[in-house]
Amino acid sequence: MGLHLADIHHSFGAKQVLRGVSLEVAPGEILCLLGPSGDGKTTLLRLVAGLEPVQRGRITLDGVTLASPGHDMLPEARRVGFVFQDYALFPHLTVAENVGFGLARLSRAERESRVAEALERVRLAERGGAWPHQLSGGQQQRVALARALAPRPAALLLDEAFASLDARLREQVRDDTLHVLQEAGIPALIVTHDAEEAMFMADRIALMREGRVEQLGSPEELYLRPATPFVARFLGEVNDIPATVTARVAQTPLGPLPAALPDGPAQLLLRPEGVRVLPPGHAGAAPAEVEACRLLGATTMAHMALPDGHGGILHIHARLPPGVSLRRGEAVSLQADPQRAFVFPLGLSGGCIASRG
Repeated sequence: MGLHLADIHHSFGAKQVLRGVSLEVAPGEILCLLGPSGDGKTTLLRLVAGLEPVQRGRITLDGVTLASPGHDMLPEARRVGFVFQDYALFPHLTVAENVGFGLARLSRAERESRVAEALERVRLAERGGAWPHQLSGGQQQRVALARALAPRPAALLLDEAFASLDARLREQVRDDTLHVLQEAGIPALIVTHDAEEAMFMADRIALMREGRVEQLGSPEELYLRPATPFVARFLGEVNDIPATVTARVAQTPLGPLPAALPDGPAQLLLRPEGVRVLPPGHAGAAPAEVEACRLLGATTMAHMALPDGHGGILHIHARLPPGVSLRRGEAVSLQADPQRAFVFPLGLSGGCIASRG
């Protein structure tokens, strides 16, 4: 049961945008398609919704084939809800009329019951008579979500549904939407290019790159065990530090780290929160100098100058607890937390799994 995509390929003319994508979304699961713009995420949603014909592969929902080459079920027959990036609300219809737009085949009483149920679910029961232009951006997004849920779909798709909201409103609407999706208990497939949004919303993330899934797993797996440098960088900031692997140990300016890699040049990607800032002269740590220290609210960001061992300087970012105060020019020692340190062969961009330090 659930939503299944098997070996999906798709091209627009000579441009291949999907290259063998296979995914499963279980009932009640939220799967985020994350990645750069133009890497096939929205195309994948449109194939599931029936807005594009499947060229190669198969899409099934609860055991029913929605699409395969030469067989495309009509969008309205698929039981798939879709929340578009621009919400696509009809300005000449009230909120209730927008939500009930896809329920024309039901009796009036059943339609009104479904609309009331959907609006109650998104906490807009009292705004049914309002016009879309009278609502905030967050309320419009919730109306679009209610409209997608009103037909009681078997799966739900959201395409960059929070992109047009300002930062503070986006956090609240994302939180509201997460609760609604969890209560709905159906497979949900969400497209975003925002890593933080994906980690907040998703049970699992499929990180897309050039039409393929670069890595699939929980937010913790992608953040703490990235398969490639691309994954490590896309999921959050990293310090890029040169390294050399010898006998399964990476020698770095921050000291040695375990690395199950062949001997040779390598790169250490270190999360800012994985930089341990210690007193000067600390045993086993590298000497460094504070360049700047700024409170960012929930954390403090420190900028450090670290000798690279070859006469140059590496600029290292360290994310520290709030309230930590370091002065410019202050001497410190730095050490890497192995749980936030990832060592890859130099030049590796993607494709094969590298060992974590």
